[in-house]
Amino acid sequence: MLTVQKTRHNRKTVGGVDIAYRESGSREKPALVLLHGFPSSSHMFRNVIPLLSDAAHMVAPDMPAFGFSAVPSAKEYEYTFENISRTTEGLLDELGVGRCYLYVQDWGVAVGYHLATRSPDRILGLIVQNGSAHEEGLGSGWDSAKAYWAEPSAENRAKLPDWLNFEGTRHEYVGGLPDRLTPLVPPECWHLDWGRSSRPNVTDIHFELFRDFRNHVARFPEIRAYHRRYQPPCLILWGRHDPYFELQEVMAYNRVLETVETHVFDGGHFLLETHAPECAALMREFIADRETRRREAP
Repeated sequence: MLTVQKTRHNRKTVGGVDIAYRESGSREKPALVLLHGFPSSSHMFRNVIPLLSDAAHMVAPDMPAFGFSAVPSAKEYEYTFENISRTTEGLLDELGVGRCYLYVQDWGVAVGYHLATRSPDRILGLIVQNGSAHEEGLGSGWDSAKAYWAEPSAENRAKLPDWLNFEGTRHEYVGGLPDRLTPLVPPECWHLDWGRSSRPNVTDIHFELFRDFRNHVARFPEIRAYHRRYQPPCLILWGRHDPYFELQEVMAYNRVLETVETHVFDGGHFLLETHAPECAALMREFIADRETRRREAP
């Protein structure tokens, strides 16, 4: 019988920034750090946290300017994925989280790989869901972004998709999904995200992070080298109707990693909205298996 522990919704000041985070499970259990993507927050993990609360110590922060974390100005805080990773690292240190499993999705992939490459020994395993760490994951839909990153002119900016608005936020959840699946995604998700995104200065911050995503793309060779050298155990959970990241991303992991388990679902970019129980069960098995192997290792 599953013993559900309550999710705690806490706040902690890290480097002068007020960070909101969800936490559940005993600190005696293996740590699982959950890093959300754009434009969401720790809210995206609300359905899996109770299903894993007896198996892991889970920490799910809201990035600065996301969810219910503070929104420091660009003069007060450097909005880059590297800096967000350092804020995340500071939170983990404050909470006494050392070695851990990482769940990364979308922009959380960029944050997570800064943590992983900076402190490889800290990472017990990766759970990757609909995000890109390889060029193979970026299809033709990224061509206008790449052109803008190469030459950030007004002309190239005008060619970017119009996505920092309510409809763009909704598209993150239901874009690419067949009609039979869209009723499974609760509309409060994009209403909550847009409500937080439409606060003063937040859309400008989101655009700055989009600009910084080019630096994540430039790190793809470094990430590949990290995979090749450290061979982190990896569980891939993928929604095949994702309109942003190509399914070829999954095969890019399989070509480098020796220990990788892949599951492709009939879902979209925010897979946990439609497949939380299935994903939670696989995450539980992945962590349990890795913990057993660690205990039995000579």
